[in-house]
Amino acid sequence: MTELIKNPKCMKVVQEELAREIVQDAVTESHLPKLSYLQACIKETLRLHPPVPFLLPHRAVESCQVLNYTIPKDSQVLVNIWAIGRDPKYWKDPLVFKPERFLESSLDFKGNDFEFLPFGGGRRICPGLPMAAKHVPLVVASLIHLCDWSLPYGNDPKYLDMSEKCTLTLFKEEPLILIPKVKS
Repeated sequence: MTELIKNPKCMKVVQEELAREIVQDAVTESHLPKLSYLQACIKETLRLHPPVPFLLPHRAVESCQVLNYTIPKDSQVLVNIWAIGRDPKYWKDPLVFKPERFLESSLDFKGNDFEFLPFGGGRRICPGLPMAAKHVPLVVASLIHLCDWSLPYGNDPKYLDMSEKCTLTLFKEEPLILIPKVKS
């Protein structure tokens, strides 16, 4: 929601997509495959703001060479998902919220695309991935479909504080506060 509030053009595209695809009041799971721009917004948000900034430590089972670095056997290795999602080697304009980059892309968060690992990958992929893949877009779509959202006191979204706090999980340092107006 924060990225969509900060990027009103993207919010408008999501609202138009929802109005076009959902004729009744409630958004259901069956609508999700038709909401490609919303899904792209979710992926772009996960690229910029992964739920956890680092994959849990892995242990090197044997010594190996990665690029020009030697990783000794039994070393703990952390994978910085936050940095990978912002790496200009993999992403054009890496700090810009551009959901369009996912519209014509086969990149997915199922753990096979190593430039996009918000839920990890392999045997240690997040067990909550299937639930998150359905519930996050469903909740966001419902919130946007049922209400128009604004910042308190008429604040300008372009000045929205996007700073994050890094602990075991990653979250906004200042919580997002929005005013809903139910659509008629």
